[in-house]
Amino acid sequence: MKFPDKYDKIYCMDTVRILPGKPLDQGAVYTDGGVNFCLFSRHASAVFLELFNNPDDSMPWKTVELNPQINKTGDIWHVFVAGLKPGCLYLYRADGPYDEEKGFRFDKTKFLFDPRARAFTDGSVFKNMLPGKICPLEKMPKCVVVDSQGYEWNGDKPLGIPLNNSIIYEVHLKGFTASPTSGSKYPGTYRGMIEKIPYLKELGITAVELLPVQEFDEYENTNVNPKTGKRMINYWGYSTLGFFAPKASYSYSKQPGDCVNEFKDMVKAFHKAGIEVILDVVFNHTAEGNEHGVTLNFRGLDNTVYYQLVHEHKEYYVNFSGCGNTVNCNHPVVADFIMDCLRYWVSEMHVDGFRFDLAAVLCRDEHGFIMGEPYLTRRISEDPVLRNIKIIAEPWDCGGAYQVGNFPGGRWCEWNDKFRDGIRRFIRGDENLSTEAATRISGSSDLYSASGRKPFNSINYIVSHDGFTLNDLVTYNSKHNEQNGEDNRDGTDNNLSYNYGFEGPSLNPKIEKMRRKQIKNFFVALLLSQGTPMMVAGDEVQRTQFGNNNPYCQDNEITHFDWNDVKKHKDLYSFVKNLIALRKNHRVFNRTNFFTGEKTDISPADITWFNFDGLSPDWTKLNRFLAFRLGGGAGNESLEEDNDFYIAFNTDIHDKTLTLPIPTIGTKWYRVADTSIDDETCILTPGNEETLNSQDKYVLVANSTVVLMSR
Repeated sequence: MKFPDKYDKIYCMDTVRILPGKPLDQGAVYTDGGVNFCLFSRHASAVFLELFNNPDDSMPWKTVELNPQINKTGDIWHVFVAGLKPGCLYLYRADGPYDEEKGFRFDKTKFLFDPRARAFTDGSVFKNMLPGKICPLEKMPKCVVVDSQGYEWNGDKPLGIPLNNSIIYEVHLKGFTASPTSGSKYPGTYRGMIEKIPYLKELGITAVELLPVQEFDEYENTNVNPKTGKRMINYWGYSTLGFFAPKASYSYSKQPGDCVNEFKDMVKAFHKAGIEVILDVVFNHTAEGNEHGVTLNFRGLDNTVYYQLVHEHKEYYVNFSGCGNTVNCNHPVVADFIMDCLRYWVSEMHVDGFRFDLAAVLCRDEHGFIMGEPYLTRRISEDPVLRNIKIIAEPWDCGGAYQVGNFPGGRWCEWNDKFRDGIRRFIRGDENLSTEAATRISGSSDLYSASGRKPFNSINYIVSHDGFTLNDLVTYNSKHNEQNGEDNRDGTDNNLSYNYGFEGPSLNPKIEKMRRKQIKNFFVALLLSQGTPMMVAGDEVQRTQFGNNNPYCQDNEITHFDWNDVKKHKDLYSFVKNLIALRKNHRVFNRTNFFTGEKTDISPADITWFNFDGLSPDWTKLNRFLAFRLGGGAGNESLEEDNDFYIAFNTDIHDKTLTLPIPTIGTKWYRVADTSIDDETCILTPGNEETLNSQDKYVLVANSTVVLMSR
């Protein structure tokens, strides 16, 4: 690219003054007198700051060339532009060696995003990029200078809800209100989320876990939907451009930088309702892809520092992420970048925690080997600013690392896929899963007790964004990803699902009744197990993705929350709401320590297991059945008395007559829930529980679950 002559002859305007600046607070920091720009690049020989007036400008109105003798301290380039105000738009260019074999990819003709930009203008690099061409500058998003000090929080701060009291709701921010059925005045935006807070509060949710809302480019996907002929997009957003910037297109206002305040408004509104905000963050890779990818920021500023490169062939990228590149997370400079980013989202944006995508990458050293005590994960765990926020690992990556139960760093929580797979198979009725189900329901002590962690360090889930919805888990035997444009090759084939006789929605009422019952069984297992439960948006109203188990590229009715389902499946919604309330109201379901099994003189053990004859089970023979009593006596964990509960799962195809344990002296067994009942009485509200006619026998229908309470 050759710049026109006039580009090289732009001089300082009278309205601004160029000063040396300071090598502190990287990014673009506004003060009373102007903006301090600060950027890391160890190997650049020259850095240019490009200033723009408008998002669609095809030329900067000013270029500031940074003098390494004046504007560089160590590896930090810095300049202060007096007279600039919030809303100013900017990009960078960087010059230096271009030697792919040594890993250097500097190119002074390429405009670069500030890795620490607080906001971007709403635009796309990829949407306007022609094959073999670069994105026109007028179409390229610009970085926005933001005033971080001008927002009034009114005393708001992260809520700090204990993990054992948490109910996490994984949700795509745009998809939650994008459908016309949402009735939202601000569909698909931060403001749209605020409108739905009453729904989430009524349901009993304590935290929303938002799929990526850090700036990404939807249009990097070039696949075409074979059904509609339309280009696919990156809907999920696991391909970050701006780690410090909330996504601009999720803002209702399109004024540059307004996305920051709209995000803060959303967080403040959630906190006022007693609901936390957890961000799904992607530090394992970036949007720049592999050696054939696009230079957007990190690659053009210091490729050898930010990325893991093949040792003796540095023109190639190590790919533990499955997305083309791997961030060099445990390099001190990159670790500082990640730490500063997390601190920013907590201190300036007031979020309550993070879920780290493919977090095993955070445990790899600069050569790609898994570290026993990773520098970064320990720093995150012990950092004083982050000390009280939630940190959740997806404890694996695409390079073969699998760390469920031993993710390093201290107080980390983990997505527990052993809970997911064990409970899926058990409820489905697979053979010899009773012992596995018992271990998972009781808190997965086999995974977490040895390291000193607690039951709540296990994030229990049946489904997540990545796979079938709960409805589709009981509706499809196989994935149906044809519309993703990859000939149905994408997505996992290991779904552990069952369609109960017909693939897809059925007109057979018996099949649909069985599916509803199994969904309820899954919810009982999820919400009444020890650990921290996470559910997916819409599972409480049977949201479907029509069998697509990898809809990362679908921004349409496949992924959008259909609010007609709330009325259509109001009985299931009520069941889930009451089940959440049951968990919240009884401490036996959200313990802070593992069970001991020890009895006291005045109360039964904290947990006692039974076979269907009411005896201690022979675990080698117990099959397709599980029953246990939770003792609510004061001697078990705290001074707070609670009811005893008896819960039994019959995953067999035959009904079973159960022999119930004798209730505590002076109490009787009452039915709280029975999933075989296909109406609103399948779960009963406090004070309306049904006393059992027989206190020693109960007929548990095939593929059903019962919850009894003594009082």
